[in-house]
Amino acid sequence: MSLEVRKLVSEINIKCDGDVFHEMIRYEPHHISRICSDKIQNVDIHEGELGTTIGSVKSWKLIHDGKEIMAKEVIEEIDDEKKLIKKKVIEGDLLEYYKSFYITMHVETKGENNLVTWIMEYEKKNANVPDPHTLMELCINVTKDIETHHLK
Repeated sequence: MSLEVRKLVSEINIKCDGDVFHEMIRYEPHHISRICSDKIQNVDIHEGELGTTIGSVKSWKLIHDGKEIMAKEVIEEIDDEKKLIKKKVIEGDLLEYYKSFYITMHVETKGENNLVTWIMEYEKKNANVPDPHTLMELCINVTKDIETHHLK
């Protein structure tokens, strides 16, 4: 029995500059662990440059559901005009539960309104695996922390 690819989407308005938010995710992911060290423990670059380029590989140590987990990702798509970054998880704790896992972050700017959209596309290993709502909540909380940092 094959389980279908599912999608979870969440949007959040931020008051800080959408370009600045995108640039932090794109060029300074290592700063995120300093801004929200209670959620992101560490970011290591394995392949590629410090900034995010297509094909670059990073691993993240996160606190998820009270436990430290690791996710290694490869960048599959970058569109600076759309402020979009798509990553594929290639190693780590998430792949114990999901056959495939992709995370896309997109920022839409309209004047003073900046909408951050997080999209998770995933295929569960079995029907008992929960949808990644708590991981999406983590992404939203990291977004809020980055926003607060930039508003200071």
